[in-house]
Amino acid sequence: MASSAPSRRLVLLLLASAFATPAAWAHAHLTHQYPAANAAVTAAPQALTLNFSEGIEPGFSGATITGPQQESIKTRPAKRNEQDKTQLIIPLEQPLKPGAYLVDWHVVSVDGHKTKGKYTFSVK
Repeated sequence: MASSAPSRRLVLLLLASAFATPAAWAHAHLTHQYPAANAAVTAAPQALTLNFSEGIEPGFSGATITGPQQESIKTRPAKRNEQDKTQLIIPLEQPLKPGAYLVDWHVVSVDGHKTKGKYTFSVK
């Protein structure tokens, strides 16, 4: 019987630590973006704006954009909005032509977790 008390304490300690540190296991998830996923915009954007559920590390984050002819779209270096550290801005070198675009993004959150994803939009 004496050995069950330490076992219970260990279980309680493990449960408490699991609920006390949920942010340590969090990942930066894409919450919204401009242009929006599956959107058809009439004005070509000058930059893509991706917003995440937590702060991101700009030096390890970015995106590649593939155009209507499967060409790689040139961008300037991605940067984080310093007033909103959850926002990644990807400036475009040239205006986008009409057609469908694929955005393939990757980020590292401030706690070191990597996340990636894809979405599409089109320019009319």
